[in-house]
Amino acid sequence: MDGYAVRAADLAGASADSPKTLPLVGESRAGEAAPPALEAGQTLRIFTGAPLPAGADAVVMQEDTSREGDAVSFRLAPSADAHVRKRGEDLQAGAPILGPGTVIGPGEIGLLASQGHAALTVYRRPRVAILSTGDELRDISDPPRPGSIVNSNAYALAAQVEEAGGEPWILPIVPDVLDEVVAQVRAGLSADVLVTIGGVSVGDYDLVRKAFDAVGVEPQFWKVAMKPGKPLSFGVFGERLVVGLPGNPVSAMVTFEVFVRPGIRRMLGDPAPFRASAEVALAAAHSHKTGRTELARARLVRDEQGQLIAHLHARQGSGNLTSVSGANALVILPPDQASFSAGDKLRALLLGDPRGSEWSPFAHGSNG
Repeated sequence: MDGYAVRAADLAGASADSPKTLPLVGESRAGEAAPPALEAGQTLRIFTGAPLPAGADAVVMQEDTSREGDAVSFRLAPSADAHVRKRGEDLQAGAPILGPGTVIGPGEIGLLASQGHAALTVYRRPRVAILSTGDELRDISDPPRPGSIVNSNAYALAAQVEEAGGEPWILPIVPDVLDEVVAQVRAGLSADVLVTIGGVSVGDYDLVRKAFDAVGVEPQFWKVAMKPGKPLSFGVFGERLVVGLPGNPVSAMVTFEVFVRPGIRRMLGDPAPFRASAEVALAAAHSHKTGRTELARARLVRDEQGQLIAHLHARQGSGNLTSVSGANALVILPPDQASFSAGDKLRALLLGDPRGSEWSPFAHGSNG
């Protein structure tokens, strides 16, 4: 505040009806060295951002004063520390500025700059290669042909990689020819993570796992008891991570969310790489086939009591992309329960910010 530096004790009892007057002994401006110490019974003109003189413990706004020459009358009694920012109140000597895994945004950059740090060590964004396989696939810019489908998976996963903090690299589509699949797998292994889409099941033209074997990828596991996304493969190639996702679009997106995104977040140094979860109540009755844990796409909203209500999408098939459009949660349906009633409480993985009644849709959330 622009005003006058004082010792609060000198103005005890001051009011508009009974002002107190102190002699003015100088001024303190921003950018200058600290002024001489303030003695008892004195005041000093001070401007916003200026150093407080030793001895002073409060600032009275100039609107609460009147001045005649070198005499200043005060119409209120300030409390100690009024309009004063103490040295070290924001950061104390020796305190850490930012912890490991902190995302550097505008506030963090401002804080670092305020402490004189022009550079810092950060985690490199991992490069994630995305390889789509299948004779039926065509690029979005290619003309339609009989039996073909647009390779939507590559675009969806690239968006998920970016949201997670990685750098997506979409490789050319490869047909169901083993030599060509092997060649593109080799190319993709120059990235930090290779994610393949399709070809990891047991069909005659599912060639991705064969290609993994051909190039020396060390398998870690194959298949998960989850719906959607059973045919999932994971392996390593040196320090490279290799994940074979199923080809159905929803299966690919959900398995990426559960298995790949946390890995990318951990590679970025995130100390909490997994999505947050919360208890939700079902908005309507629902049933599913038992045997596998199902991650049902849902839209969560808060009711008047603050409870999260889960509206499950009507179509939960692994090919129903409409079920992920606008979804902000994956509701966990236990494998041993076939039916659920409205109001039943379940856990859900939050794909965005749960503070509001609505938040970011699928693949545009934040780490919980």
